[in-house]
Amino acid sequence: MNIYFSASIMGGRQLAETYFEMVQQLKKYGKVLTEHIAHPDYAKNGYEPADVVYKKDVGFLDASQVVVAEVSVPSLGVGYELAYAESKGLPVYCFYDSRIGRVSSMVLGNPYFKCFDTAKVDFAKKIEELLGE
Repeated sequence: MNIYFSASIMGGRQLAETYFEMVQQLKKYGKVLTEHIAHPDYAKNGYEPADVVYKKDVGFLDASQVVVAEVSVPSLGVGYELAYAESKGLPVYCFYDSRIGRVSSMVLGNPYFKCFDTAKVDFAKKIEELLGE
């Protein structure tokens, strides 16, 4: 299974360690096409050109069977990726920590997205339930 992991990059990297831990769990269930964004040093030396990022990420989304997103940190890019995934009919699982702040109502209120608060639900157990066979 190809997994698209989505998380804030330009919006802030304060949860980079959490992203890394999430990707390690996701790798048990398939290939994480966007594993690179969870690396602690990602983008420390700058960013790729926007058109390159767009083409690469859309290609990864098109090749994925599921999208898992960490949505605690607001990000226009993550929002775009979620909407794109929904338009393609991909399952979308959003995780957030309610202790960090408020998540967009456009994410939490969308019945298509399955959202889970990691302050109340263990990520590893929930991912096993959702992706395990």
